Amino acid sequence: MAAARAGGAERVLPASPNWYCSRCSDVSGDGSLFGFAARNTVCLLEIRAGLPAFHGEIVGHTERVSGFSFCHYPGQSNYCASSSDDGTVKIWDLQTLAVVTEHTLHQNTISALHWSPHVKDLVVSGDEKGVVICYWHNRSDSQQFFPEPRTIFCLTCSPHHDNLMAIGYKDGIVVIIDISRKGEVVRRLRGHDDGIHSLAWCPVLGEEGLCTRQEEGQEDAINGCLLEEKAAVTKGCYLASGSKDQTIRVWSYTRSRAVMTLKLPFLKKRGGSMESAVKERLWLTVHWPRTQPAQIFSSCFGGELLQWDLAQPGKRKWVILGSSSEGQNHSRIVFNLCSLQSESRELLLSISMDRDVKCWDLATLNCCWTMPSLGGFVYSLAFSPVDTGCLAIGVGDSMIRVWNTLSINNHYDVKTFWQGIKSKVTALCWHPTKEGCLAFGTDDGKVGVYDTYSNKPPQISSSYHKKTVYALAWGPPVPPLSFGRDGEKPSVTLYSCAGEGVVFQHNPWKLNGEAHDINKVIRETNLIEHKLPAHTEISWKPDGTILAIGNEDGSIEIFQAPELKLLCTIQQHHKLINAIRWHHDHGAQPELNYMIASGSNNAVIYVHNIKTVIESSPERPVMITEPFRTLVGHTAKITSLSWSPHHDGRLVSVSYDGTAEVWDVLKEEPLHNYRGHRGRLLCVQWSPVEADCIYTGADDFCVHKWVPAKQEYSRPPQGKKSLELEKKRSSALKPKAKKKKKPLEKMPSAQDISVNGGEDATKTLLEENGLSDQEGEKEQEEPAERLSTEVHKDSSTCPPLACTQDIPKLPVSFRASPLRKDHIRPGSDSSTKRKKPRSILPLSASMDQRSKEELHQDCMKLAACSHSKDQEKDLPSHSGDHVRLGLFTDRPALYRLMEAEGKNHKENGHPELFQQLMVWKGDLKGALQSAAERGELTDQLVAFSPMAGYQAWVWAVEAFAKQLCFQEQYVKAASHLLSLHKVYEAVELLKSHGFFREAIAIAKARLRPEDPVLKDLYTSWAAVLERDGHYSLAAKCYLGAACPYDAAKVLSKKGDPTSLKAAAELALIAGEKDLSVTFSFRCAQELLSAKNWVGAQEVLQQQESLLVRGHRLVFCLNELLHKCLSERNPVQNRSLAIPCYHSWVVRQGCSFIEVVTTIWQSVFGVHTVEQAQTMFEQLQIIQYPPATSNTHPRQLLFHISHELTLALLSHQTASWEEAVKAILGAVTRSYDAGNFTLMQEICNIILPRGCDHLREKLDSTDVQSLAVYRSLQAFVAYGQLYNLWWNLPDDSLVSEHPRPTSEVCSNKQSTLYCQSNCTRPSKHVENIPDTEARPEEFSQRDNNGTSSEMGSSPNSSLKERQVKLRSCGVLLSEEHAAVQSVQRDISRVQQTLADMISQHKKNNLQQSTTDNQDSEETQLSLPSQRQNTNEVSEMISLPDLMKQLTEANQKLAEFPASVKDSPFPDVLECCLVILHLGAQWGVDLDPELQEKCLHLLQKYKGTDVYKEACRKFFT
Repeated sequence: MAAARAGGAERVLPASPNWYCSRCSDVSGDGSLFGFAARNTVCLLEIRAGLPAFHGEIVGHTERVSGFSFCHYPGQSNYCASSSDDGTVKIWDLQTLAVVTEHTLHQNTISALHWSPHVKDLVVSGDEKGVVICYWHNRSDSQQFFPEPRTIFCLTCSPHHDNLMAIGYKDGIVVIIDISRKGEVVRRLRGHDDGIHSLAWCPVLGEEGLCTRQEEGQEDAINGCLLEEKAAVTKGCYLASGSKDQTIRVWSYTRSRAVMTLKLPFLKKRGGSMESAVKERLWLTVHWPRTQPAQIFSSCFGGELLQWDLAQPGKRKWVILGSSSEGQNHSRIVFNLCSLQSESRELLLSISMDRDVKCWDLATLNCCWTMPSLGGFVYSLAFSPVDTGCLAIGVGDSMIRVWNTLSINNHYDVKTFWQGIKSKVTALCWHPTKEGCLAFGTDDGKVGVYDTYSNKPPQISSSYHKKTVYALAWGPPVPPLSFGRDGEKPSVTLYSCAGEGVVFQHNPWKLNGEAHDINKVIRETNLIEHKLPAHTEISWKPDGTILAIGNEDGSIEIFQAPELKLLCTIQQHHKLINAIRWHHDHGAQPELNYMIASGSNNAVIYVHNIKTVIESSPERPVMITEPFRTLVGHTAKITSLSWSPHHDGRLVSVSYDGTAEVWDVLKEEPLHNYRGHRGRLLCVQWSPVEADCIYTGADDFCVHKWVPAKQEYSRPPQGKKSLELEKKRSSALKPKAKKKKKPLEKMPSAQDISVNGGEDATKTLLEENGLSDQEGEKEQEEPAERLSTEVHKDSSTCPPLACTQDIPKLPVSFRASPLRKDHIRPGSDSSTKRKKPRSILPLSASMDQRSKEELHQDCMKLAACSHSKDQEKDLPSHSGDHVRLGLFTDRPALYRLMEAEGKNHKENGHPELFQQLMVWKGDLKGALQSAAERGELTDQLVAFSPMAGYQAWVWAVEAFAKQLCFQEQYVKAASHLLSLHKVYEAVELLKSHGFFREAIAIAKARLRPEDPVLKDLYTSWAAVLERDGHYSLAAKCYLGAACPYDAAKVLSKKGDPTSLKAAAELALIAGEKDLSVTFSFRCAQELLSAKNWVGAQEVLQQQESLLVRGHRLVFCLNELLHKCLSERNPVQNRSLAIPCYHSWVVRQGCSFIEVVTTIWQSVFGVHTVEQAQTMFEQLQIIQYPPATSNTHPRQLLFHISHELTLALLSHQTASWEEAVKAILGAVTRSYDAGNFTLMQEICNIILPRGCDHLREKLDSTDVQSLAVYRSLQAFVAYGQLYNLWWNLPDDSLVSEHPRPTSEVCSNKQSTLYCQSNCTRPSKHVENIPDTEARPEEFSQRDNNGTSSEMGSSPNSSLKERQVKLRSCGVLLSEEHAAVQSVQRDISRVQQTLADMISQHKKNNLQQSTTDNQDSEETQLSLPSQRQNTNEVSEMISLPDLMKQLTEANQKLAEFPASVKDSPFPDVLECCLVILHLGAQWGVDLDPELQEKCLHLLQKYKGTDVYKEACRKFFT
């Protein structure tokens, strides 16, 4: 069962229980586990009397879990059932947490679930349409019943009878059915006026012992029993029901009526009446404990829990739980209750809308413990630097949690803050010195400061960001807040960075004042004219002197406070920066304080050491393109980073790939990988107190505390989509297409409830199931409101036609109704049979088709009207009988005819004909007004509008433009606005709806070229294109806006050679030479990765700067070196790229140095000493980080090429000291990388005759240069020794000594001896140790295990080998052996001190934890830890260690700097190898050489790693 824990998490803050479910929590039959539904999973807790422990999760549903129930049948406690909105009911095995079986028989949303306590395999479920399904999982049998056509809210099986089941409905009805009679309703219980929230059977069979005195009038209210049971049950049982009508009723099964009605009390003063909102939020759950048949527990209005004593007479039968002290009760409504027996105590568990799980002792009615939970994505984690152990958690449920992780009595001591937030909390940052001061940023752009030690609402900054706040940081003030004397300005200010790319500086003393945009300071200080990139991340160096800002284009800018002078730009990432973290400033190595780690939307983490830049403070900003370390392993974007405060160079990262990774940065090595979360990880923090504990938050609504050393994996899963993570994500909640949102006043039905229901149910679903990161925010931006009022910014620009008195003002908004058109019937031949046009006067025409007699009567009437003097009496104006004759009489009659015809057209859906009649009538203004009100303006009407005057035409065009906007015809609307010469309004309309191309065309055609609107259009369109990845078109826009700098930068964002080359050329044309150089070098590096040296030289050739000319020499030497190594050691090409070399012509038989020098002179024009000196000075400025065993081979070879270029340039200028130093740098770089074969090759290529000739060229009085030479000589000899080691003769003896212990192999430098002390190494490359046989493309041995360039053969004579071995005597330097011995002693003492400090912290924490007697795990682990502590204290004390460290440092100080600073191979290792080679060959070594080896081993063997190795030679 323990294996079910979430990926080895020590503690977990789980996701919140689901809301508005009748049964979504339960306890196991044995009382050991408590489970509750949380989103689409079930969270399991181990129940203890003291504190709960996270047990694991049941994962498998794809939508919200709506019901959960354990099997309470004796002996079946390892089974449980769950139902979900995905339509499935699943049966689970708790031992494996796997699905046993499932069914999808429901056609509608499942609303209730229960596992029968009397039948071991019966699971009953009900849905919203009233269907009940009984499922016997052992035999896969099911029955379906339909007792009532009503929505089921809850159901419960009888604990005493196999076939009885009670069902509660939404309308307040309770029925009891008998499933053995095909679901026949045996009891129908009426009395409740609203939905039934919960049902509970009495745990004792029988109906005795209750005080059942009826209240007055209650008998009339209960008319319940309808159906008589044909076969009576032997004995009855009580049933309790809780309803939304605020009552609990206890029903008698035998009497079919309520025997008791309990009215919820008003526990708070509400002015005599209950608020309607409180009533609507009520959820009344009831629970009848098995051990207390005379008592019922229920929820109340505001989260209180009540104990009802049913046997107590009188009206007041209730007692409130937790009344002994404040703060014990829930703060919001309670949804579920369940009880269990644990360690002779009866416990009650409750879940609530306040997201807390509480455990109550039913003997004392007090709360035992509270388990908090989270209702949203965990966006941010922050440990307090003052109150260590206080972890602030920013969650998407609009609340902040502060977790006291060091609490002794309560492992989940969490305080919740919600006042003044009202949005997702996306960023947190503690004040560096002020206790309890916590800054927060939210999704709606709000920045505030909380005092966590008070109950006051937070202080909110009056300056809001336009988008989500992603980063907060406290730092020293910059202008203008930095002006003023001390005491008049804050010591630190708050900086916030949000999605719109702006960084604000807030004054914590005056948050109601205006915040300052630091871009203004950056521009003024650094004289920047081009557009600044959008900022996405900020981070202050711990000492407050340096500010790092990450940008959307992947660059990181380093500024010096307080003026924010730009020192350098790190151009390593090519995508949006998500995280920047400075190394802590209390490390053992001071140079590590300048390391800065960064992560972006790429999966690679880069670490840079900018010590040189900060200390030199260059006049012009420096561009950094080479990382100090590169950490590769994640497969998705990096979201957060955290340095370990307990180690040097230890970093943890989290990613969208669902894992957290711990790195040894200095070795570029992944150490531990955590995979316990079920979603994308969003934040991480390394505990400042516990050295081996890390906290992570993710979009699975959980915070995990885990120990790196306990993890099974060491690196993230490889591949973009691992199967395991895909399974996790497939189980994530998916937003459903829902019906229209119902009013919240009504109790939500199951399909309307989201993960956690309640007032913010819909919001939670929308927010927490989409993207909530920096990419997702862009996709979730609210669409522009398509209102007619957006066409014009104010009413003055579009006045209604109020200047003409007879045309009223247009309404503010319109509804566009579709126009009906006459369609040709299908199948008709429109080409041969032309349809007759519709008549404008159909009524008049139809009246003329009547009978002849009627037509004659019309003629009579017309004649009488024409010749009668009393015409008006014969044809009154109000008469409708003669309207048809209006065409033949006077004008008023005609108007009446037109009015009738128009009314007919409108009724039949032909408004255009009605408008045409009004135009004929001469009422053009009325026609325009009527059409505008109905949204039925047409082009024809607008064309007629000038007939009504200029003002009428303007009014009509504006109204038509608004109508077109409603119909989403924005381009046509803009054209009509142009007819009014409203160019700016037309351009703004097109821009606001994304028609940038059309807007630019209009602006360029109608506005002045210098108009700022045009530039704004270009930059806005460029930003949209850049976000969508259309970089080329975005670059065109920036060029159109006269921003070539931005055009070049956006063109380079794709990062491929073609784009970088185009960006470099563009920047060069625009005069941005520094930017062009940067892109050219990046392009050349990309081409170098593809082995295209020709293309790299072509790109660099376009630049004229001396630095680029120097780089061209490096690329040239790199090409020749790669070619030479490939020819000397031909290997199978592992990459698909075919090398593209230059066809340079050189003389045959020349040495490598001569070839390089010749090409430099003939191709690159390096002829004079002055040119070589200039190149050397330019290249010497560039410093690459030291190599490690994880350095990429291509990068290693390029850095070596840089060192060799310096060496050859020094050779040309006869600067032999610099030449020797550069060669030594190239050799030691391959040595540090563990690639000894490459080290041999470098020595053989550059120094084919050894390095003795260099000694003559050095100044014998220069101690430093001589020390460097001796180091180089030693490494050349070490390479020869290495060759002898791998080329032992076939007849050599094989050592019979056993394999040494693992301690001997723990040191990298003793690897040679570890192999020698076992057996002769195999000659197959596959069996060569990793540290010596890295599969580089240039460092492979041939099939015999030899290095061809050494000229050594297995058949070489023994004498030759002895001569070579004797030449290795330069490695036996006693001076260097002494220095190395002291350095090992210092490292050993420092490691011991670090271990003691770490152990001391652990002991303090464990000692405080053992005071809590309920912590069993801690007590079990203490004896071994105490034993380890005693062992350490017996071995050595802290004063002794400090004394040893002081003595060792004093010894080290006595050695000359030339010896300490010059690298040298491990002397003791060389002694062991020389002695072993002599033993393998079976000959006696030179006595002097052997004696010196034994002497050094005897004198300096004290280090543990050599003790076992040296024992062979002294026994």
